[in-house]
Amino acid sequence: MQTYDVKRDRRFLYAPTADDFSMVDVPEIGFLMVDGHGDPNAAPAYREAVEALYGCSYAVRALAKAELGRAHIVAPLEGLWSAEDLGVFLTRDKGAWDWTMMIAQPDWITPALVDEAVVVAGRKHLPALDLLRFERLTEGRCVQILHCGSYDDEGPTLARLHDVFLPAQGLVPTGRHHEIYLSDPRKTATARLRTVLRQPVRPAS
Repeated sequence: MQTYDVKRDRRFLYAPTADDFSMVDVPEIGFLMVDGHGDPNAAPAYREAVEALYGCSYAVRALAKAELGRAHIVAPLEGLWSAEDLGVFLTRDKGAWDWTMMIAQPDWITPALVDEAVVVAGRKHLPALDLLRFERLTEGRCVQILHCGSYDDEGPTLARLHDVFLPAQGLVPTGRHHEIYLSDPRKTATARLRTVLRQPVRPAS
């Protein structure tokens, strides 16, 4: 049986072009999630959340192969972002950001298997593991684009999305700003980072 890779098998969700915005209908997907607040570059809670997500995701992968005979590649890190004052995203006041970091799981992963994985991952003493949950998310109709480069340079693309593209299409945002981190920032030069920027939308009227 072929190893499942969400980036390959759901390419329409993970491989938009950088040339222009595209519309996509996002189905229900199960995620491991951890909520938090603050600057992702400085807040210990962010680092701990990411460690818990990867620790549990790798435990899920091992258990799925051992118990279900199904193999998959751990999916990329994703994030839902919001704030009481959306202006802080333009000013880059990262300390005011709310986030939900998450990693997608294959459709055959069950809550019971996640519970087993949490026990296994708990042997590594991950502080944020108690905050982790397994939840299914349905975003529906979304607009997305590939951003290449620094996360801090996303502003012009997001401004074009909200100020030009959405009004021209008769759409308004609904739900949280979504980012998918296709590159590992620890191993990739800033100029070569690849990030999917996604925004759930609905008709304006």
